Amino acid sequence: MLKTTEIGEALSSYGFNFYSGVPCSFLKDLINYAINHCNYISATNEGDAVATCAGAALNGEKTVMLMQNSGLGNTVSPLTSLIYTFKLPILMFCSLRGEKGIQDEPQHELMGEITSSLLKTMNINYAVLNPNINTALKQLDQANFYIEKGLPFCFIVKKNSFEPHKLERSQLPTKHKETDYNNINTTPLGSRTDALNIIKKSQPKHAVLLATTGKTGRELFELGHEPNHFYQVGSMGCISAIGLGLASSHKRLPTIVIDGDGAALMRLGSWATNGYYSPNNLCHILLDNEVHDSTGGQDTASKAVNFVRLASSMNYPKAFSVTSFDDLKRRLEEWTNSPQLTLIHVKINPGSPKKLGRPTLTPIEVGNQLKQYIKDTHD
Repeated sequence: MLKTTEIGEALSSYGFNFYSGVPCSFLKDLINYAINHCNYISATNEGDAVATCAGAALNGEKTVMLMQNSGLGNTVSPLTSLIYTFKLPILMFCSLRGEKGIQDEPQHELMGEITSSLLKTMNINYAVLNPNINTALKQLDQANFYIEKGLPFCFIVKKNSFEPHKLERSQLPTKHKETDYNNINTTPLGSRTDALNIIKKSQPKHAVLLATTGKTGRELFELGHEPNHFYQVGSMGCISAIGLGLASSHKRLPTIVIDGDGAALMRLGSWATNGYYSPNNLCHILLDNEVHDSTGGQDTASKAVNFVRLASSMNYPKAFSVTSFDDLKRRLEEWTNSPQLTLIHVKINPGSPKKLGRPTLTPIEVGNQLKQYIKDTHD
């Protein structure tokens, strides 16, 4: 059995101080260590934890993601289309529920059999964490070697691998008063491009703009690439968690997430995590056109949702539905001058420019430029 503190301190010596994850009884002691001694974000699902670590990695952080193998399926999209595509390395600890020969609950049987093969299929290097401390420390050194090369690595963790580590502090949120959510604008203000233009012109100095997958990132690029832009591809719904990871790892960095209604509805749990931690430097803008534009204009469930009420109920300190582009500009200026976690709901028309192009930079180039921009403007 490994001394949890010794493993945690060894990770810290390599620079791993940012953690995100979902609780697991096999990993509870390492999770407790992370909460006690590091920057830990408790995610609502494992995919969001991966995306949160990816956001912190854009700030140059070495990150650790903790999960039960039953949640490995939730990570497939962000691992294969975010971590792999942008080459944002994360270190994972994945518990081995359903290990052959050990009695466990029936829902873990199949995942116990396929955990290692699933990691292999996703081109993720892995090792079973050894219970001998000297061997485990050598494994950590090897894992760090992969991370330094820009590759993810996963430790498969068996039952009773860690000695008990008591949780010393609780992460209690500041409860915010609910916003007046009755005034929801249902009239489109204009096009997505119009809204993106306002956001670009109204962003505070040295901010970053994180655009969700699909037409949003493509239109932002068409307006003129800047090194503070991030164009998400794949991993639909993860842009909010990426923003949380980036904003939480760099609390002086103005971070603007540009989300879409379909993407947001796919991973609403991340909104609760945003509200729980409430980073002041995060502004969450939702461009709502009520359709999936990139796939043919099919309806989303947006018509049935009051996004301002939703954000307010999830502890966003401020949430607004703007009634004009001037109102959008004013709300961004308010956030700039008095930053608090804020949702800005913007109703827009469906559709996009004809012959809309795609970013001519590779995702790796986009990520590297953003990392350098943050380093140059905020270090």
